[in-house]
Amino acid sequence: SRRGKGVSQPKLNGGESASEPLGTLASPPRRLAMACPPCPPSPLARVRLDDVAPHDGAAAPGYARAVGALAASLARRGAAVVEIPAADAAVVRCALESARAFFRGRHAAYLYRAGRNLEDGELSPACMADAFRCLGKAARAALCAIARHLRLRTDVFNQLLDDTPLPVNEVSSSELLVAYTHEQLQSGQTLMGCPSRSSMPQVDRGFVTLVASDYPGIEVCDPNGHWYLADGVSGPNNLLLLTGRALSHVTAGLCPISQYRVTNENRASLTFRLVPHANAILDCSPILAAGHCIRRVYQPIPASQFMDDSYAEEHAVSSHLEEPSVSISWKQHSYCSMHVLDSQSSSGT
Repeated sequence: SRRGKGVSQPKLNGGESASEPLGTLASPPRRLAMACPPCPPSPLARVRLDDVAPHDGAAAPGYARAVGALAASLARRGAAVVEIPAADAAVVRCALESARAFFRGRHAAYLYRAGRNLEDGELSPACMADAFRCLGKAARAALCAIARHLRLRTDVFNQLLDDTPLPVNEVSSSELLVAYTHEQLQSGQTLMGCPSRSSMPQVDRGFVTLVASDYPGIEVCDPNGHWYLADGVSGPNNLLLLTGRALSHVTAGLCPISQYRVTNENRASLTFRLVPHANAILDCSPILAAGHCIRRVYQPIPASQFMDDSYAEEHAVSSHLEEPSVSISWKQHSYCSMHVLDSQSSSGT
């Protein structure tokens, strides 16, 4: 149920909301390891999930303000912060703590997809199913808010996503990557989508991405080409929201693609990617019906083809820059067995 609270109105250039500084939390999250140096205030808008979640009945004034703040932050800064309720934050905290315990100091990552049965002998970090549900709910709410800002129905993109709940024996297209790294990775090493400090900036291929971590460590490039620390208020209750290639395509470029890089590798993190299902067709007809102009480059395309084409572009750029890549194609990603990746053992150390 929606809370009866007013929406937090962030000042995009000042880094604080109308009610409290952005860097101050009502209940500070417990750090999972040693204290990190103070971070500068985040320049991003922070909106409560309850304020942007779709609901029955007339939209309250706070809903419109929250949607506007979210959209403005994505347009001006390339990212936003979503504050989740305490119950969901507790689940995220559990998942972050389990990542540290599960990997026990190794550089490692685990890719979770709902509906997939564990293979014989395969182990999984705790809280994955609950974290997937919490982050999936937040990602879908953010996507609905973006649709409303574009004068579309809030559920306009639902047909492109997995059904909720998933049908029996169906594996989710969306994914949750849980990773733990400490100190600094060896030059050029990567962890299943988590770049090392020396790797090139990256973008995601899905609709939206949510990142939760126990320490700050992600920089985002704004439309002016300036890199800034985007998750200075990192913690279980604050999720960094990024937008991907698929969302940019179905909105005919109205939603910019977030470009980011990881700068702190001493952290545990959860990365949820909301991805179109394999049989979806990505087209801009809702955008056209809403009165927006569409360039010819935004033609209907099967989601599977779009995702693999995006992978090919990323791989070509990576090869050109002589950066090693452990990414795999979307089709392979959909059906391969998910497993733990131990970067130390793979590198022979």
